[in-house]
Amino acid sequence: MKPRYVVLMVGMNLLWAASYPIFKFLSAQMPSGALATLRFGVAATVLLMAWRWIGGQSPRWSDAPRIVAMGVMVFCLAPRLQIEGVHRGQAGDTSLLMGLDPLVTALAAALFLREKVPSRRWWGCALGMIGVVLLSRVWSGEAAPMRGLLANTLFIASFFCESAYSVFGKPILHRCNPLKLLGAGVIAGTLANLLLDATLDHGATFKALATMNATAWLLVLYLGTVCTVVGYALWYVVIRETQVNVTGLTVLVQPLAGLLMSVLWLGERLHWGQLWGSLAIVIGLAIGLRREKSQGGVAPQSIGQTGSTAVPAGPVREPIA
Repeated sequence: MKPRYVVLMVGMNLLWAASYPIFKFLSAQMPSGALATLRFGVAATVLLMAWRWIGGQSPRWSDAPRIVAMGVMVFCLAPRLQIEGVHRGQAGDTSLLMGLDPLVTALAAALFLREKVPSRRWWGCALGMIGVVLLSRVWSGEAAPMRGLLANTLFIASFFCESAYSVFGKPILHRCNPLKLLGAGVIAGTLANLLLDATLDHGATFKALATMNATAWLLVLYLGTVCTVVGYALWYVVIRETQVNVTGLTVLVQPLAGLLMSVLWLGERLHWGQLWGSLAIVIGLAIGLRREKSQGGVAPQSIGQTGSTAVPAGPVREPIA
């Protein structure tokens, strides 16, 4: 990965880390579906207003099924799972769980983009899941830890939905402007959110609009513009030239930053499960994401950095946030 991309992605992940304490704060004022609809509705509005000034090619009509599937999974289902997970659990726990995102990204790339995943990555994923159980403290037999396990499970499920952002988007990036591809997906996701709001959520979004204060509006605007428009577009720009596993490593900035924010902003208390769970996740990542070495002892370069004709693996996250 180019040095400037490393700096940009690390900085973006610091900004993404703030989204989980924001979810916790706003989910006390509105349902998860309403928050998801407002966030991506803001992003869709911004991109629609700027569409005529965005250069490059637009997606083709033949890409519509792929884009609709991506939009529904990434901008409708995934955020609802994430926000509900944060609401039911602790923002600190969900921030630490972001450490599993690179492993989910690698697995999805292997399944759908035919990227080879070495056996050590499977061991790393197993250790990461053990870390999830440790975070939840299920051994205590209390009700709260079991609710925490459910919250963490919902949050992890969102990673698999977010994988569609890379799986469906990567093959189109070579002939489409990243912002226009993002815009098409966000619009599809917003329409799906509005449909769910009118049916399952009973108009929760419009009820939330009537009660939102200035602070809530500023936080939703931050989620819609910085975390969505800027962050998701940057992800596409970077993975267009870089292999998914290399880009995914930058997500590791989020867990510690998010945990720190949850303690300082929300006043959440630290517990020993977070220590041991984070250690298990870190060890799993160290095993699963260790770079291969060639026979000469030199680690191979990532696809997208060498000009190789091999098909590069696309990114799978999201940027969750």
